[in-house]
Order: sequence, then structure tokens, then C-alpha cells
Amino acid sequence: MTARPRRRDTPIMPAPELASHRGGAFLWPENSLAAIRAACAFEAEQVEIDIHMSRDGEPVVMHDATLDRMTDGSGPVSALDWSTLQRLRVKGTGGEAIPHLREAASAISAGGKILRLEIKSDTTGSPYPGLVRAAVHAVGDRQAAVVMSFESATLAEAVAIGGFAQYVLLVDGRRRRASRAEDLIAACRAVGATELGLPVEAVEAGLARAVHEAGLRLSVWGANHAPTLRHALSPELALDAIATDDPPLAAQMRADAMRLRSGHPPD
Repeated sequence: MTARPRRRDTPIMPAPELASHRGGAFLWPENSLAAIRAACAFEAEQVEIDIHMSRDGEPVVMHDATLDRMTDGSGPVSALDWSTLQRLRVKGTGGEAIPHLREAASAISAGGKILRLEIKSDTTGSPYPGLVRAAVHAVGDRQAAVVMSFESATLAEAVAIGGFAQYVLLVDGRRRRASRAEDLIAACRAVGATELGLPVEAVEAGLARAVHEAGLRLSVWGANHAPTLRHALSPELALDAIATDDPPLAAQMRADAMRLRSGHPPD
């Protein structure tokens, strides 16, 4: 079948950027240097990682506030000094140490990717005092980094320091369901966020349109399988960034989607 020619007056939306979530958690041990380096070989423009704080104030690359799931240690990240944390090993890596943010940021920069950094909270859900400033010192080139947080105060502190490419206010599904689009936009403006981040299943066309009309970027996480990636790549959403645990699948589906939008069938 001959592809239908695209109307000349139909704009082609730019492709959303892809972020390898936790370095690509479906493929490699999450938030490890191995994952980060492997992710840099794929087409995703960004590499997403998470940080907590050690007892002596160092930014530690780890998704959970505790060590049990991903390392041979146990207990809160914040209970141990960095020197002790360095002696622990990340499961599934063959003996890699837990990365410091400085190491991770350097590897992402060397791979030609944008750092997408989520600043986490402690085991009680409270922000770590001093973690934002520790992250700023460790990141290096903030213009090649996106900073994110679920905590308004944390993101506002990053905005006040300045220099990052984007500031993303993350909102979970429960808060999204309890909020109108205007509430979420107001929350972003209150802290100086430039982007709203939501779980992929919480985004629909009306919300996306309202967010973009407000001059904000819109991103999602959790687009990890064909159905959720198909939704995230919908032109009605016009997302700016998609975080995915499966960057090769996301890259292939994005390429296919962009060929279709340009009037060419996928390979």
C-alpha cells in the first residue's frame, strides 16, 4: 500500500527525548556505573539516576533510601559514611562499588548524554539537608543536567541556585488524580519548575495541552512496554521527555512513530 502523503500544513512535532531510567533498569543493574556506561551506547539522549545522602554529606547514586535491595549492605544510606559505603558492592555488577554522583555525572558527560537527576528524600520522606548543594558541586556542568524532585522545597532550592537545563516537579499518580491541570501548573510555577513529570498512565491529551499552553514542558516515567510507550509517543500528548527502563525498545518505537508521522512506513 502506498503511504498517504503528508499534508504540507500539518506540522511534525519534534520527537520526545528519551531517558534511560535508572540507567536502563530492565537491562542492567540500576543506577550502577555499568548501567550508565551501557546506556550511553544507545540512542536515548538522557540518562536518569537517583541520589541519596551519606551520613557525612556525600551524594550517593541509589534509588532506594535503604541499601538492602541493590547492595550487599543493609539499612539506610544515610546511616553510613561515604568511606563505608564505598566498601559495599552493587548486586549483579560483578563487584562494582556504589557510585558517587561525581563518578556517574562524569560517565554520563563522557558518553555525550544529558544527566537527568532525581534528588530523593530520606527514609521518613523528608528532604536531606544539604543534598541539593552537594549535588550541585558534584554534577559539574549543570547546563547539561536536568534536576527533578517530588519535594517542592528541594526543587525550589535547586531553582534558587540555578544553572540547570530544566527543573522538573515530579507528581505521583495519587496527587495527579486529586489535582486539576491548573493545580499542577500552579504548583510548578510556585517553585519555578520548567517541567512537570508524571507517571505515563496519568497523562491524557487535555492535561498535556493545558501544560504546554502554560509554557511548561511535560515528561513521563514508567513507559516501559509497548502499550505504555505507544501512549507516550502519541502526537496528542506531544511529550518533551520519556523515561524508560527499556531504552532500545523505546528508541525503536520512537523511530517508527516519527517515520509514520512523516508519511513513511516503519522499517
